[in-house]
Amino acid sequence: MERKNAWESYDEKDMKSLEELCEGYKDYLFHGKTEREGTRYFILEAENAGYKPLEYYMNKTTRGKSTKKLKAGDKVYVSNYGKALALFHIGEEPLSTGMNILGAHIDSPRLDVKQNPLYENQSLAYLDTHYYGGIKKYQWVTLPLAIHGVVAKTDGTVVEIVIGEDEDDPVFCVTDILIHLAQDQLSKTAAKAVEGENLDLLIGSKPFKIEKTEKKRGKNDEEKENKKSPVVKEILSILKAKYGMEEEDFMSAELEIVPAGKPRDMGLDRSMIIAYGQDDKVCAYTSFVAQINQKKLQKTACTLLVDKEEIGSVGATGMQSRFFENTVAELLHLMGEDSDLSLRRCLANSSMLSSDVSAGYDPLYASCFEAKNAAFLGKGMVFNKYTGARGKSGSNDANAEYIGRVRGILEKNNVHYQTAELGKVDAGGGGTIAYILSLYGMEVIDCGVAVLSMHAPWEVTSKADIYETEKGYEAFLQEA
Repeated sequence: MERKNAWESYDEKDMKSLEELCEGYKDYLFHGKTEREGTRYFILEAENAGYKPLEYYMNKTTRGKSTKKLKAGDKVYVSNYGKALALFHIGEEPLSTGMNILGAHIDSPRLDVKQNPLYENQSLAYLDTHYYGGIKKYQWVTLPLAIHGVVAKTDGTVVEIVIGEDEDDPVFCVTDILIHLAQDQLSKTAAKAVEGENLDLLIGSKPFKIEKTEKKRGKNDEEKENKKSPVVKEILSILKAKYGMEEEDFMSAELEIVPAGKPRDMGLDRSMIIAYGQDDKVCAYTSFVAQINQKKLQKTACTLLVDKEEIGSVGATGMQSRFFENTVAELLHLMGEDSDLSLRRCLANSSMLSSDVSAGYDPLYASCFEAKNAAFLGKGMVFNKYTGARGKSGSNDANAEYIGRVRGILEKNNVHYQTAELGKVDAGGGGTIAYILSLYGMEVIDCGVAVLSMHAPWEVTSKADIYETEKGYEAFLQEA
């Protein structure tokens, strides 16, 4: 079953639409490198498209009863701690008949700064890190890196930090041993060549210097300061001056280390995009665009953009939390279907595309793939009937009838698509949020964009696949 290359079917109008979509996508990739930044980005775009926070409806009350009921055509969003987002476009049918759902994640592999991270060693200052998600540790050395995140202070104020993205900003890196002294390192396996505890961020080397004009401090303050290493003292003085941050504030900070720099077109033909975090931001963005492009709907359209997928979808902002279920219950309440049975019916009657990426076939590593069942760049959106590992362990494994129904929608709307597995049967495997939503009894299948170099600091996608996936998501929300 050979699939056609999507590029061969495009006319001038398609090419213009493709480039507009991909330029918007690159803007999101740059401004939404973390889950907090991505959520904020999407909320601003959603509000521009007419979406209102759920509180807008919940707070319209008279004598304790809501006077602002949800109705067909209303557009609602709910933020989950600023790290995840649910969007709903209310359809004509009762919510208990089910929704059409797209679900992607907006977290990506990275390095996280520890809670007691700052130290000095031989006049070099470092931040100690703990890697997040599945990474090849050796890929993260000697790259220009940026710091993104927030610092929450004891008085309740939260300071946002982004260092390394402006061209005038400094950047940071994790160092590596020079090749001349790497005999022992090169004899190790790739998993051990760079140890996790050595992924520490080099952030400074200049010692603190007391200015002559500085006022003399008290004896206790002076003794406390003298215990600090001179380069650490310089780093802390910079953090204090720029962010009002004390060393103890690291304890309540969320600082993420990500590759510095903007997404770029890749290839002489500009047919691809290379950027950090395309797993799974490429499916998050196309899902979001498909959601806000909807007009009149029969069934309610929902897009979920969640956190923590890379570490098992855990925590209050991950898909395993009750956030989604609780939100749907609130919507049903505002629509007069206020019962547990209505909630159960709504979830069980829903249909979902788990919007997540798949492994793109790489000819340089052909031995890891089974070519008949692989995803190829440029051949459209990718369906994975099952993910999991080896014997389909941890997989959702979608029903044939559901796949047939989704195929019909795509073919009716001239969407290029392909099917794939995540490499050879015994080569490894992976998972998504699909199995979590399937616990409600709804039909779910994994569907997204093929990615080269997945989980590397810089990943590669095809613009054609991005375009076809957005078209497919739109058709699904409208017609499933």
